[in-house]
Amino acid sequence: MEHTRWQEQSIIQALAHRRIILLAGARQCGKTTLAKQLGITLTKSPSASDPIYYTLDDVTLLDAALLDPKGFVSHGDELMIIDEVQRAPRLLLSIKQSVDENTAMGRYLLTGSANIQALPSVSESLAGRVRKIALKPLAQGEIMGTKPDFLRNALQQKFTKTKSNYSKDDYLDLAFKGGYPEALVTKNIKDRKRWHHDYINAILDRDLKDIAQIRRKDSIRKLVEVLAAWSSKYMDISSIGQMLSITRPTVESYINALEALFIIDRIPAWHSTDYDRVSKQEKMFLVDTGLITSMLGWTPEKVRLDGSLNGKLIESYVYNQLIAILTADDDEYELYHYRDREKREVDFIIQHEDGSILGIEVKAGSAVSKDSFKHLKWFRDRMAKENPFTGIVLYTGEHTVPFGEGMWAVPISAMWS
Repeated sequence: MEHTRWQEQSIIQALAHRRIILLAGARQCGKTTLAKQLGITLTKSPSASDPIYYTLDDVTLLDAALLDPKGFVSHGDELMIIDEVQRAPRLLLSIKQSVDENTAMGRYLLTGSANIQALPSVSESLAGRVRKIALKPLAQGEIMGTKPDFLRNALQQKFTKTKSNYSKDDYLDLAFKGGYPEALVTKNIKDRKRWHHDYINAILDRDLKDIAQIRRKDSIRKLVEVLAAWSSKYMDISSIGQMLSITRPTVESYINALEALFIIDRIPAWHSTDYDRVSKQEKMFLVDTGLITSMLGWTPEKVRLDGSLNGKLIESYVYNQLIAILTADDDEYELYHYRDREKREVDFIIQHEDGSILGIEVKAGSAVSKDSFKHLKWFRDRMAKENPFTGIVLYTGEHTVPFGEGMWAVPISAMWS
């Protein structure tokens, strides 16, 4: 089943104003499907030409691109779609030359399953010519066909009072499924687990060599499992290295490679403060909760009965929804977390381009009390300063309830309802 992706209209609009669009995201998150669908949509205009479509997963096309990059990208004003462009980084210089000679807008739509700027062979940034758009695995809102309005509504405190129909078990079920389109249609948990393992193996076997020279593939695969267990935790490179018996520089290079392949994300600590007790540690998340459960061999029964596990999984699931909304919204946002030496923590701090701030705490429980807001209130009073601040606790309960000025308890389902 195909879903309308939130980024579709952003790409269409960007093609009218930019010469190159780069659609970047993990393999199997839907980039190719979206690119092809855009090609169909754009040709519905009477004056539009059929787009040229190349995928560099095709060995013949890849060889042609590597042999004659300038000839490969040469074309007129019509749209050229090049899928998996990271496999032939030399194309970027030829694309730059092409768009400098022919400045018509919307000539190239590139997709990449690796952060092109992280490739060791890339020196061309395409600065001023390219608009980069991120695509994440499917968010629940995309699956249900709703709009990515949650952050905008939350900052304006426009919450519906409709009772949520989701239970904690429902959220755990959604988290086990994750957001990779192909994994979503796999009904059997064991088959889904096999898909996720095959997915990681394929990326490490095929795409890793484009990013870094990794000699110990067994170690980096084990690292994926360790990072799955680390999802929603604060990065501690030394501890991770000790678990794997590899040096800190090696761990850092492996983590950088996995980040460049869009397997993990890192969230920086809130830094807009002169408070000297603030932690500088980054927070780490795997990009998909289905991947987490499969890599760790979790079962729904095991997670349901373990408060630590279901708390980690639900926070990671909320992150996956948040980052999909952030990357789809036309407004600019910055995402952080907050933690200090007094153990005050706020799971997510989101600052809008106008300076307003949204603080989000995630609770796996179905009940919220005033004590659930103490860190949000402290952050508002001490850190937000003059910036408008809204604090919400996302939880697995049914009701949207105010807890004082600017503070709300909100069901997790509000992210897509």
